[in-house]
Amino acid sequence: MNKLLYGSLLLLVFMLSAQAADKVLSLDRIVAVVDSDVITRSELNDRLATLAQQFEKQGAQLPPREVLEKQVLERMIQERLQLQQAAQTGLRVDDNQLDKTMERIAEQNKLTLEEFRARLAEEGINFRSFREDIRHEIIIARLKERETERRVTVTEAEIDNLLTTQSSAQADTDEYDVAHILIRTPEEATPEDLQKLRAKAEDAYRKLQEGADFAQISAAVSDAPNALEGGRIGWKKATELPEMFQAALKPLKAGELSEILRSSNGFHILKMADRRGLSTPLMITQTHARHILIKPSEVLSDEEAKHRMDDIKERLDNGGNFIELARQYSEDGSANKGGDLGWANPGDMVPEFEKAMNELKPNQVSEPIKSRFGWHIIEVLERRVQDLSHEAARLKARQEIRGRKAEEFFQDWVRELRDRAYVEYRLEDKD
Repeated sequence: MNKLLYGSLLLLVFMLSAQAADKVLSLDRIVAVVDSDVITRSELNDRLATLAQQFEKQGAQLPPREVLEKQVLERMIQERLQLQQAAQTGLRVDDNQLDKTMERIAEQNKLTLEEFRARLAEEGINFRSFREDIRHEIIIARLKERETERRVTVTEAEIDNLLTTQSSAQADTDEYDVAHILIRTPEEATPEDLQKLRAKAEDAYRKLQEGADFAQISAAVSDAPNALEGGRIGWKKATELPEMFQAALKPLKAGELSEILRSSNGFHILKMADRRGLSTPLMITQTHARHILIKPSEVLSDEEAKHRMDDIKERLDNGGNFIELARQYSEDGSANKGGDLGWANPGDMVPEFEKAMNELKPNQVSEPIKSRFGWHIIEVLERRVQDLSHEAARLKARQEIRGRKAEEFFQDWVRELRDRAYVEYRLEDKD
């Protein structure tokens, strides 16, 4: 080929490639730098499109584009910081775990995975992006659990105090369906900053009193994690909420607003969406069972573990002693007790194990079943209906106190993470 012609072709290819790259960059420029990571315009647009669909389904009106972009971008920044923290500490969700979660989501929608993928496509949602969003949700949930597990404690005295308060109030405590707007105040805020933020809260409160939609005002101004979901906290027992919220909500009727509340985090506006009485069932069916567990490992494949369990089941069917076989082969802490798990309440076992256990009659032995821990053979020894009012009350009180403290701690932890991070906004740059 003529050298001049060849050189011209190379130059043309280079120019076309450069033009294409410029177009891609203009479509997918950086809108925020978050420590060593970035958020791109396409990522922000995808999140905005998903949110627009949610608002459309709810029949709610979107706030102005520039307001919504800032709200969504701030949430993405906080999420990205949490994901970075999780990655730095080795917290990950592998593809196998993610695939199982996707299958469960499809099952909950009464669809196969392929049908669920098709449903998402019909709604204009990219399956791969949706899958990664689920991975991130799982990671953040596990990060929250890990950080709060080791730092949040509940004392017996706190439980006693809560139970005393409940019994002195009313036999059936109330539940509240609450919505929440937060105007966050920085730790180093000046008096002038606080005055501006107070004015922002008062302006939002005035609009709500004039009949503005709470969900729309929440999306436009709130700094709470659930701002874009209308600020809905959902149904909560009074004791699950901060004491300041409890006092403000107690006199409210459905549809009423609290006054503007001030806490160390900022200014709060609460709406009582609905309220109801609550009574707790006291009678619980318990199951006394025992099991044998074989765990797959690096030296024992899942298939080999299943074959070993099949052999044990055959020995049991031919008169083998369950207790002796459990002591000899089972690979968990119950082995030295002949596999005895004691009395179990609903929800104590992993779902796969509990489903198989619940299908058994007393003195019936299961086929080998698989759970996240390995392969099991289960025998139900007996069942009983037990009055666990005292135990249930203490357990519920512990969960309520821990849930409240964990949520407050984690929000503070995320705020500290955000304050320490290097964040550069580029949203105002021209596309």
